[in-house]
Amino acid sequence: MATAASPIETQPHGYPYTETANPHWVQPPSKEELAHIPGEDGLPVVGTTLKTLKDPIGFGRYMFEKYGSVFRTFSFGKDNVTMLGADANELVMFNRDKIFSSEQGWGPVLNNLFPRGLMLMDFERHRADRKALSVAFKPGPMKHHCEVLNEGIAAGVAGWSGQSFAFYPAIKSLSLDTAASSILGIPWGPEADKINKAFVDEVQASVGIARSPIPFTKMGRGVKAREYLLSYFKPEVKKRRERGGEDIFTQICLATHEDGSLLTEDEVVDHMNFLMMAAHDTITSSATSLIYLLAKHPEWQEKLREECLSIAPAGAGLAFEDLGKMELTEMAFKEALRLIPPVPSMPRRAIKEFTFRNYVIPAGTNVGISPSFVHKMEKHWPNPEKFDPMRFTPENSAGRHKYAWVPFGGGAHMCLGLHFAYMQIKILVHAMLTQNRVTLTGGPDYEPEWQVFPIPQPKDGLPVHLEKL
Repeated sequence: MATAASPIETQPHGYPYTETANPHWVQPPSKEELAHIPGEDGLPVVGTTLKTLKDPIGFGRYMFEKYGSVFRTFSFGKDNVTMLGADANELVMFNRDKIFSSEQGWGPVLNNLFPRGLMLMDFERHRADRKALSVAFKPGPMKHHCEVLNEGIAAGVAGWSGQSFAFYPAIKSLSLDTAASSILGIPWGPEADKINKAFVDEVQASVGIARSPIPFTKMGRGVKAREYLLSYFKPEVKKRRERGGEDIFTQICLATHEDGSLLTEDEVVDHMNFLMMAAHDTITSSATSLIYLLAKHPEWQEKLREECLSIAPAGAGLAFEDLGKMELTEMAFKEALRLIPPVPSMPRRAIKEFTFRNYVIPAGTNVGISPSFVHKMEKHWPNPEKFDPMRFTPENSAGRHKYAWVPFGGGAHMCLGLHFAYMQIKILVHAMLTQNRVTLTGGPDYEPEWQVFPIPQPKDGLPVHLEKL
């Protein structure tokens, strides 16, 4: 049985897990304690890591077919237990009995770069900080974000019209630029470019092979980028508090704890660093998936174009109050997130022993769930490979397990910025489709090869053509 750690116990990358820093830390179980769970250790040293990286979806399907919905692997230097199914999603995400730690699940991947981000917090501390940060996503600031996004996205799409280009890098650049204006509240320009490059370096480092900041490695560049961003954010906190503003950064600078005290400068800086990362890479992936599927299914592109034009004319911005009217667009986006979720798998760490499907899983176990697998289970999604936004009508959604669709997570860790993501996508779709027809330059039979890990993206960038209407 795993026991509580001593005060000198450390988590990966050297952040101390003292009783005050993390009272929930427990030792990982031994191989003997996990031996009753079916699975594979793989090759010496690397285990199943190479198979996971090469084809995570195919490997997961193979393990499910061979071992069932609970299985054990050794990958990325540690033993892991994967649990598949909507009920597994609910157990882990809803976390009624506070069994699972998000901090200890994501920590080995993100702690060098995004320590103390919202996703790396648990229980009461997470609840309190999430409540404080939610001020940035209330109706007043969201109306401001809508205006800023309308302007930025319209300018970006105008430059794409009539052009053939790779969509993924284009939308990545645009999302970074709009993040500078809507999240940071700064104009596009050299300063925003430098900040954007730093965020790209941080995200790349999070999945680098080297996990220490060795010079000239991804992690080395990422840690250097983090240092630059902290040096930018910290002196800005006082300025933002003095002048005020509706952008997300300023709203977080003004956020308070439940006792009325302002977040500390370090808390603001850590949350901003994490939120910028969380905002731009997932929306880049999700927008790319949706545009690919709409180009692949022109009949749905036409339906969304018709809906968009019924709400606001071509070239016009969307009013905040009109976003809720874009029902077909929202269903199409949900279907894209089902087929290609931006976070294919989610790690946690069990801090208590628990039982699932008759397997006793000890405290300290690294536990993973897989939205990408559950999103294609036939028991929830008939003909799961088909693109069919009508799955999300109220009638067709009735009776479906509420944890069968979890691209934004669930429970206490549900994505704080999900309405911001919907807003961005709806404004993008309106700007693109009311003025352009999107086609795949590779032809109707073109199928991109996807890099699945850590966030899905087409390896060729998704070449498209925007035909002006």
